[in-house]
Amino acid sequence: MTRRVSAFLVALAAFMIFEWINLGFNLADGHRTSFYVVHGVLIAVNILLALTLAAVGVRGWMRGRADH
Repeated sequence: MTRRVSAFLVALAAFMIFEWINLGFNLADGHRTSFYVVHGVLIAVNILLALTLAAVGVRGWMRGRADH
């Protein structure tokens, strides 16, 4: 994996974490409990996916070759 791809994965992971946490704080009040449960699960799954992408990106950066 090139360092460019690794950097993209880490940047994508950072964006995903920021976006989903921001969504979690911006959920409006007044919805049913099921709405919050579904969105909570979506947020948790996407943050776990972002952390996985970040780990793959960091590992690729450490072992990757420089772009030419």
